[in-house]
Amino acid sequence: MDIAALLTSAGINIAVCVVLFSIYSVLRKQPSNVSVYFGQRLASQHSRRLDFCLERFVPSPSWILKAWQTTEDEILAIGGLDAVVFVRILVFSIRAFSIAAVICTILVLPVNYHGRERMHKNIPLESLDVFTIENVKEGSRWLWAHCLALYVITFAACTLLYFEYKSITNLRLLHIIGSPPNPSHFTILVRSIPWSSEESYCETVEKFFSYYHASTYLSHQMIYKSGSVQKLKDDAEHMCKVIRDVSLEKTKTCKPNFIQCCCSGTPTNSFKMICKKMDSIHGRTSYNDMHLDIKRKECAAAFVFFKSRYAALMAAQILQTSNPMLWATDIAPEPHDVYWSNICIPYRQLWIRKIATLVASVAFMLVFLIPVTFVQGLTQLDKLQKTFPFLAGILKKKFVNQVVIGYLPSVILVLFMCAVPPMMMLFAAVEGSISRSGRKKSACVKVLYFTIWNVFFVNVFTGSVISQLSVFTSVADLPAQLAKAVPAQATFFTTYVLSSGWASLACEVMQIFPLVCNVFQKFILRFKDDALNGSLSFPYHTEVPRTLLFGFLGFTCSILAPLMLPFLLIYFFLAYLVYRNQILNVYITKYDSGGQFWPIAHNTTVFSLLVAQLIALGVFGLKRSPVASGFTIPLLIGTLLFHQYCRQRFLPVFKNNSAQILIDMDRRDEHSGRMKEIYEQLHSAYNQFSLMPHASSKSECLSQHEDKESTESSEDIEKGKEISQNDRAGPIHRTLSSDKNHPDNALASA
Repeated sequence: MDIAALLTSAGINIAVCVVLFSIYSVLRKQPSNVSVYFGQRLASQHSRRLDFCLERFVPSPSWILKAWQTTEDEILAIGGLDAVVFVRILVFSIRAFSIAAVICTILVLPVNYHGRERMHKNIPLESLDVFTIENVKEGSRWLWAHCLALYVITFAACTLLYFEYKSITNLRLLHIIGSPPNPSHFTILVRSIPWSSEESYCETVEKFFSYYHASTYLSHQMIYKSGSVQKLKDDAEHMCKVIRDVSLEKTKTCKPNFIQCCCSGTPTNSFKMICKKMDSIHGRTSYNDMHLDIKRKECAAAFVFFKSRYAALMAAQILQTSNPMLWATDIAPEPHDVYWSNICIPYRQLWIRKIATLVASVAFMLVFLIPVTFVQGLTQLDKLQKTFPFLAGILKKKFVNQVVIGYLPSVILVLFMCAVPPMMMLFAAVEGSISRSGRKKSACVKVLYFTIWNVFFVNVFTGSVISQLSVFTSVADLPAQLAKAVPAQATFFTTYVLSSGWASLACEVMQIFPLVCNVFQKFILRFKDDALNGSLSFPYHTEVPRTLLFGFLGFTCSILAPLMLPFLLIYFFLAYLVYRNQILNVYITKYDSGGQFWPIAHNTTVFSLLVAQLIALGVFGLKRSPVASGFTIPLLIGTLLFHQYCRQRFLPVFKNNSAQILIDMDRRDEHSGRMKEIYEQLHSAYNQFSLMPHASSKSECLSQHEDKESTESSEDIEKGKEISQNDRAGPIHRTLSSDKNHPDNALASA
């Protein structure tokens, strides 16, 4: 590929971005699209009145300015700590690759360009290989420049990683201390409760914790079988029971007349009687029958509440019995974070489910080799013309040649990759996660591994599937194999950044799928209600892996193909603006994992640095530069030591809550007299929305409450209004201070 083909790909993507950004700036001003582009505001505001004005039909960059001016406190108040962490990942990437771009442009790029004595063409006609490390001749004394650049990039990345890890760790601790009382701090989830024929699960739980945790046990709430299938089954059973009771009442009062009911034309009021007597029949149902019905629907799981945060932490971390497969305990997720469909999964099935999802993920990864191999065939025109001779005439045209090489392969790969996140989210759900954030985190890790494997490792070893597998037969030759393959595929990765990066941001801000659904429902089906209102949450499982993948490509190709870095920097700058806008306006935050995505980002970045160093070690070996190879080995060891230190210093804070902090919070609440209020809130915090509607509230193990609806009015959606995060209904929002309303919580005008 030459510079002209790269510029063709860049021009196409720039045109797509400009057009979509312009269309977005107009569509977001239309009243009919409020639910698509302002879902976050609709979560706290009700008014949708928009005055007619011509500015609604004129593109404007106002949304860019507002996204840029938003402070981190506003991001924290609206999107939670996870949103802050995601923005910090983008900021880290901008800083790291700014340093890498400067050092590689000044030091590495001239060495690559003049690495061999050759007749250079005009810049637009030059091959991209001239700007890679492949153009440096063997035994060159200038390879020290690549080694020095690698040292600078590694030290800069590790320094930034350390300070970001430290800052986010402190932010997480402040988030825990300053947030309002969290019911999950007082609650544990107990699963694998032993079954007894003499008593219900509810009575078993009460006896166990009243005896073994007598001083700290407060109460508990049982979990019931839920899900769509279970709900349909319960509704059918309830209706059959009502019809049977009505039939018995009918039999006692009237004599059945089959001929009159079924053969004559006189109307019957049987179903009217059912409707009228449903409540009375249900009201006469005995307490014992209802108690048995509830007992039959109980799962071997329960939420157990304790009198202090420290007591709940200790109960969750210790073994309850000598058999670890019974009375299994975990820290409970936040109420809005509970993934009810997986709570009732038998605890003994979890390890089987994890193995099954691992096997399914590997199988899906192997199947995906087929489209990746096809994409790689498009990057090599000589092989493509031999396979399809009838394309030779078309591919001789210059523009078609540039589009096929520089744009088409990456676009096809991006389209195939669209099927990966939903599949991985399904695998994460089958795995048995008890929280929505845990399911999204698991899917994020799976998508990340999948994309790094297929986009990078499979692509660098181009050829047939057999050759791609055989290249790993010798692990010792892996650095040399990567050193040969990565520089050859650096141009493909550059075009992938353009198509999957720039274009994806334009599609993200446009919200194409919700927009199409909104238009179809409002203008074709004529629905008045917004089906998308409050239904979109931030897709961390797709955006975090995409961002980290680009960081991986940037680190591994920084000294090999420095031309990628400017395009990568543009992507991160655009992503910084686009995602801040989406967090402020579009996505609803109903739960928060407390910054659990940062350890994933840290581990991936360190892995990227190690792979870059291994590839550099192989390249220096192939180029016969023992000095550069010798200096790369200490860099590998130092990076591993740095990673281990960060794991020991910061990672435990993300895995467990500190006993010191929890005890201080307990004492603070006891001195202020808030404990009684917290205990009252615990009984209604974990409301299982999928409980059967006809369940009785007489059972001591069944806790029901009505969702409180916000009665606060709001100003126009486009103008916005200051709204305290503590007064919002529905989504959970946390700030660093729970005692006052943050002044930065005002919604910016659109």
